[in-house]
Amino acid sequence: MQQDFKFDVVIVGAGLPGLALCAALRRAQLSVALVEGRMPEWPVGGWDARVYAVSPSSAAFLESVGAWAHLDHARMQPLARIEVFGDRGARLDFSAFDVGVGELAWIAESSLIARELWEGVKRQANATLLCPARPAKLAHERGRSRLTLEDGRTLDAALVVGADGVNSWVRTQVGLDAHFTDYDELGVIANFRCEKPHLGCAWQWFRPDGVLAFLPLPDQHMSMVWSAPEARGRELLQHDAATLAIEVAAAGDHVLGALELVTPAAGFPLRLMQVPKVIAPGVALVGDAAHAIHPLSGHGVNLGFADVRVLAGVLADSDRSVLGDVRVLRRYERKRAEEVQALQLTTHALHELFRPAWPALAWLRNTGLNLTQGMPVLRNALVRYALG
Repeated sequence: MQQDFKFDVVIVGAGLPGLALCAALRRAQLSVALVEGRMPEWPVGGWDARVYAVSPSSAAFLESVGAWAHLDHARMQPLARIEVFGDRGARLDFSAFDVGVGELAWIAESSLIARELWEGVKRQANATLLCPARPAKLAHERGRSRLTLEDGRTLDAALVVGADGVNSWVRTQVGLDAHFTDYDELGVIANFRCEKPHLGCAWQWFRPDGVLAFLPLPDQHMSMVWSAPEARGRELLQHDAATLAIEVAAAGDHVLGALELVTPAAGFPLRLMQVPKVIAPGVALVGDAAHAIHPLSGHGVNLGFADVRVLAGVLADSDRSVLGDVRVLRRYERKRAEEVQALQLTTHALHELFRPAWPALAWLRNTGLNLTQGMPVLRNALVRYALG
């Protein structure tokens, strides 16, 4: 039997952006529903292979929604320094000390943040969790959106938020275009135990076979992200644990000594996704549903949290009867457009500049790194932007 339910905001997707938006609306005088197709599953013991560099501005946002203080900080690593190497001896480094802050970011597992947000929204008085539940149809009429679930329930809302990832169902339903640029690369991730202490330092190498990054984790562990041409990425994924550890250690110039694999390697395709319009009548997109960038900047999750912070602020300042009005939603879209476009342009340009197939640009890219290294004002300005 069909059941109808009425909410102010319905969020589709319980990844980090969806959970964070629900949490950010906890003090708003709004009724919120969170729709997610699968019950969450958390890693049992060991380390989550997917980690993020959480910027200070994102940490402040998570603090404001009541999550940050409850995270297990013993499983989070403050990032004190970043060292970047070009493919012809160029070098660039960033230090928290140089700009007078305690840390550049915190390296944290995705599941660590997601679990705390999930537990928080479960207790949230104005939130209804519909999980597991899958959307089947979305329509907008007479100023309201109607989301029909596969089980026949219908959710009537002023606003539906697509927080359902890069292959967003919501985005497709309302006909918002997404333009993809495939990099023909795999992002290969794995965690390792290290022979040498990392001292809170992250490393990044622009190599002929892709971009390799080491992100520090507590207890002398580190997370590797290797953005490699697809054939090279598949080769890495086929290695046994010992071979992969030896190859990764060598690729990173043995800065952390011998390595021991502690989580199996996993790979995912890399592509740029640009969405010219992230709003429609009664609909807004956040996080990976609204944009995707190359992971070399480490800013993907921070862009998503910034989306959520801005959208939550716009909704809190608006009358509940007009939350889905495009005139209201354009405020969100305009506030987010500049940063998203700038970061997409920058990361895409860096990727193309350091593309292994373009060795003729070697002089330019390595000279650029060295020039930036020699200009402390510019280098520190870049750090402050990253801090948010």
